Amino acid sequence: MAERTALLALCNGLLQPERFKDYCPNGLQVEGRSQVQSVASGVTASLAFIQAAIEAGADTLLVHHGLFWRNQSGAVTGWLKQRLALLLHHDINVLAYHLPLDAHPSLGNNAQLAAHIGLRIDNTFGEQGIGFVGHPLTTLDNGQALAQLLESRLGKQPVAVVPDIKRSVRRLAWCTGGAQNLFEEAIAQGIDAFITGEISEPQAHLAHETGVSFFACGHHATERYGAPALGAHLASQLGINHVFIDIDNPA
Repeated sequence: MAERTALLALCNGLLQPERFKDYCPNGLQVEGRSQVQSVASGVTASLAFIQAAIEAGADTLLVHHGLFWRNQSGAVTGWLKQRLALLLHHDINVLAYHLPLDAHPSLGNNAQLAAHIGLRIDNTFGEQGIGFVGHPLTTLDNGQALAQLLESRLGKQPVAVVPDIKRSVRRLAWCTGGAQNLFEEAIAQGIDAFITGEISEPQAHLAHETGVSFFACGHHATERYGAPALGAHLASQLGINHVFIDIDNPA
C-alpha cells in the first residue's frame, strides 16, 4: 500500500507534465481514496474500463486518455456523469497522462511501441519532442515488408499508403495515436516510412508525392503499451498491485 501523494509525485517526476502544452489536465483528474493498493492501467477511462477495473479490485486508474478535454462544455451530464458516478461511488482515483506519456524516453507510448515492433530510437522531433526517429532492428526490403511486420506485431492490418515502395526501409519516424499532422515534419527527417495511428485526407497525397510510406495502424493499437509499462514501474517502486486492462477499440 502507498500514499496517493507518493504515487502522484512519482508519476509527475517521471513524466514532467509541466513541460507540455496539452489538450487536457495531466495528473490527478479524480480524487479517490488516499491509500493506494491496486492500480489498473489502460488506454482510455471509458465506462467499460472503469467497470472492469472495479471488478478487478482496483482503487486507482492510470490511463492515457482521461475524462476531461479542452473543448468540453463542463457540464456533468450523459456519459461523463455515468463515468464519474461510478468513480465517486467507489472512491477511485483517476490519473491521466496524455502527451507526457507519449514522450517519455523509455516508458512512454512511442518508446514502448518501438520496443514492441523492433525499432532503435535515434532521436526525437517536433515542437514538444513527441515524434521519434530511428531504424528497424531487422532488414526491411520495402514498405510491404514493414506492413507485414506491423500487422504481425500489432494484430491489426494497417492502412498503408505507398506500401510497395521499392527502396528499403532504413530510417523511419513514428508517433502513436492521432499524429498524422506530424507527417510533414517527419518527412523532413529524411525517412523512408512514417508510423502513426490515424490518417487524414492530406497525408495520402503527401505519401504519393514524396514516396514516403505512411502507415496508420490504429489509434488504440499503437497506444496500448505506455500505460501498462508505467503501471508496472510504479508497482515495482511502491510495492502495490498492478493490472493492465485492454478494452478493445477498432479505431
